[in-house]
Amino acid sequence: MGGHEMAKFEVRLDCRQALRLHGLWARSNDKSVARDIPRLTARYHQITGTGADPALPFFILSRNFEEKTRYFELFVGSITENAKLEPLLLPEGQYGRIAVAPKLGFLWGPAIGGAKRWFYTKWLPGSGFQAVNLEYEYHTEKSLGKSPEIELFFAIRR
Repeated sequence: MGGHEMAKFEVRLDCRQALRLHGLWARSNDKSVARDIPRLTARYHQITGTGADPALPFFILSRNFEEKTRYFELFVGSITENAKLEPLLLPEGQYGRIAVAPKLGFLWGPAIGGAKRWFYTKWLPGSGFQAVNLEYEYHTEKSLGKSPEIELFFAIRR
């Protein structure tokens, strides 16, 4: 067993109810997203007065990815209402769900990126589903602690 084989992820099909979120939007792309997420998250905490305490559950969502430009709409927020934040209705429907748990907590970026690539290139083509161009990270109490885990949700349809 070499250390180079692709990590195997498990996709679970999940029917989700619509959910109203409140947060901040930005236009982002593959190159700037690693800077955009912390910047938006800091602004979110500033507006809500949550400081460094995560407002759980916390959502990092991207949608309307444009293949040509590599740009997409980025949203960070939670279910907590705040007049200074923009609402977002997370659509109800079917989602593919992957749990991501990096071996080291600070390796979230590569772990999430790897899971997303695997979902789109390995799982989706043979699944009988197509992507709806909306995905999000779902951060809960499980995201903290000794063996952290984040769930990724990908909107899909038959």
